[in-house]
Amino acid sequence: MIKINAKNVDFYYGNFHALKGISMEIEANTSVAFIGPSGCGKSTFLRLFNRMNDLIPGTKMDGQILIDERDIYAKSEKVDQLRKNVGMVFQKPNPFPKTIFENVAYGLRVNGVTDQSYIEETVIKTLKQVVLWEEVKDKLKESAFALSGGQQQRLCIARALAISPSILLMDEPTSALDPISTGKIEDLIHELKQEYTIVIVTHNMQQAARVSDKTGYFYLGDLIEYDETRKIFTNPEKESTQNYITGRFG
Repeated sequence: MIKINAKNVDFYYGNFHALKGISMEIEANTSVAFIGPSGCGKSTFLRLFNRMNDLIPGTKMDGQILIDERDIYAKSEKVDQLRKNVGMVFQKPNPFPKTIFENVAYGLRVNGVTDQSYIEETVIKTLKQVVLWEEVKDKLKESAFALSGGQQQRLCIARALAISPSILLMDEPTSALDPISTGKIEDLIHELKQEYTIVIVTHNMQQAARVSDKTGYFYLGDLIEYDETRKIFTNPEKESTQNYITGRFG
């Protein structure tokens, strides 16, 4: 089943043409990695899936992005509903200045959930999902800032999952983390794609090879190649993909 379907997407920051005619289908319950040099458009494209770029003045998108066959840029689309369905994890862990428990409960409370036992159940379930429960179960009333960077990032993933999205966007989620924490997040991605569709932007080629089913290579606003990850890394169609992967440029 196609979860995300981008059709001829062009995107502009003012007069700058940041994305050029990009089309891509992402299947449900798979993980897709976007790779390419800095400034090539991969994070911009990722942020179109939950309309984060709407917050930047002077931007414009042409084309269509469908999620579950709904045009998410249609006038009738409710952006807050969209963002409940499409969770986001950023490059640097960004816990709120609240307790560990309240960080995870936040989205439920904002969405009007008042049933305390449901909130508690969901917090425990999502902390277990991100393999953080054993580490924090005795510290739920402590500040999230007391956690290590890797723990904070898993907490932010739990916060995103608590409101039951079907898609999880990750913009370089491990770039600020040490190798052990990075490994835990990568293991988590493998687990989560049983239930979620995951799209990850990464500068780490080995990470893309490890965590994704398909990989898209972006360069200067173009999607150069998009295929099964194994094919992209062993037998790409395009010479520029080969050059990037083998480190000849970028």
